[in-house]
Amino acid sequence: MGNELQGRTAVVTGASKGIGLAVTEALAAAGASVVAGSRTTSKELDGLAERGSVTWVPVDLSEPAAAGHLIEAARGRVDILVNNVGTAPPRTDGFLSVTDEEWLRTLDLNLLAAVRVTRAALPAMLAAGRGSVVTIASVNATLPDPLVIDYSAGKAALVAFSKALSKEVGPQGIRLNTVSPGPVETDLWLGGGGVAETVSAAVGGSPEDIVADARSSMPTGRFTRPQEVAELAVFLAGDRSANITGSDFVIDGGMIPTW
Repeated sequence: MGNELQGRTAVVTGASKGIGLAVTEALAAAGASVVAGSRTTSKELDGLAERGSVTWVPVDLSEPAAAGHLIEAARGRVDILVNNVGTAPPRTDGFLSVTDEEWLRTLDLNLLAAVRVTRAALPAMLAAGRGSVVTIASVNATLPDPLVIDYSAGKAALVAFSKALSKEVGPQGIRLNTVSPGPVETDLWLGGGGVAETVSAAVGGSPEDIVADARSSMPTGRFTRPQEVAELAVFLAGDRSANITGSDFVIDGGMIPTW
């Protein structure tokens, strides 16, 4: 990647693990100074912070005021924002089991957290006359699944939000795009309490069976790696994509058929 983002400040949410950690590492490798927000840290994030180009900020973005605190840590300059924080609880007991409180929590983390952080970052971008917002959505925005019904709705709203705002602020030099991964090799799918383990416990079989079934739905036969999502985010953050805005980029191993 070289130093294409040298001298720029990036903010990443949900930065301690998975896609967020990979994005944080990739942005730093491309020369950016990264403000990494998450509720807790991790050994890997601590390691990046020790190298000097990453600053960890403890924030719980389910709290409305946290967005402002995170952006304040960037000290008035935000060239790049990557909205990554989210949650995808499997609803193995069906739609009728999902309460209002569960709907609100899912929509809060998957939609409103990004809305709040973008709102907090936008004044600095408008003042600078440039900026890139990359939001991690999901294939479930266009391929909704009853197993993650509230997550699917939140991600669809997230893509629509990004597209709408891109039309408003594009003339001011600010770009907004979304990245929609399919299954990714992260704890969300593969870890303890993740999708594979939770679904297998509900329907029988093993987590490995659930993973194998998911892989079979992709022509490439494998999950996307976090680093592949991160490289796409870095491309959208930098000048190589200077005339790309309001777009959604699917990285799913061909899970969604297109023609």
